[in-house]
Amino acid sequence: MKNEYLTKNPNQTKKIGEVLAKKILKTHLRKGAFIIGLEGDLGGGKTTFLQGFARGLGIKEKILSPTFVIMKKFKIRVDSCSNSRRFVYFYHIDCYRIQKPKEILDLGFREIISSPKNIVAVEWSDRIRKILPRGILILKFEFIDKNKRRVKCTG
Repeated sequence: MKNEYLTKNPNQTKKIGEVLAKKILKTHLRKGAFIIGLEGDLGGGKTTFLQGFARGLGIKEKILSPTFVIMKKFKIRVDSCSNSRRFVYFYHIDCYRIQKPKEILDLGFREIISSPKNIVAVEWSDRIRKILPRGILILKFEFIDKNKRRVKCTG
């Protein structure tokens, strides 16, 4: 994966998400969940990216930002090519309304990120940075104009 992408419309942002999801499905299991932190301003493209990401995981349900419910869990429907299914669940977590990291811990966050069968995407991950494990993939979304977004990858 490149370190930086410039997208000119929402469909390109979704496509980057879809491609990343398919790459992650081919990765080997780790000790814990595969975690992606998404950071950036409102309207920066985080949820749009995750719509494509979920499509890449074979998820048919509509992906909306779970700002008020904070967390949504989806069953991954894509079978890994030659091996048995590696990942089982996709968790979409939105920390926009989180004031303190403890609030997310009360929702079973430690258990979710400890399972290697989970892929976890955390919008507004900078709000819970203190409790996130090291070495996660961080995607920073930058709003350029009505349609253009810059996505920077670190980790």
